[in-house]
Amino acid sequence: MALFKKRTVGKPGEWYYCLEHKKVEEGPDCPGKDRFGPYATRAEAEHAMETARERNLEWENDPKWHDSASRGDEE
Repeated sequence: MALFKKRTVGKPGEWYYCLEHKKVEEGPDCPGKDRFGPYATRAEAEHAMETARERNLEWENDPKWHDSASRGDEE
C-alpha cells in the first residue's frame, strides 16, 4: 500500500463512467485517465460510451477536419 496515495474526492451527485471496470460510479473512485465524467445524472453516465461513439462519428464527418481539398492536397 502506498504511503502517499492521493485520493480524489468527488462531489455528491457527480456520476462517472469507469472505463477500466465498465461501470457507473458516484464520485471519482478511479483515476481520471480511466473515466468519463462528471455527469449530472446516473442515466447520463450509463450512456457515456454511446455518447462518445456518437460524438466520434460527428467529428469524423465534420468537414472542418477534412479540409485537405481546400488546400489543394486532394487524395
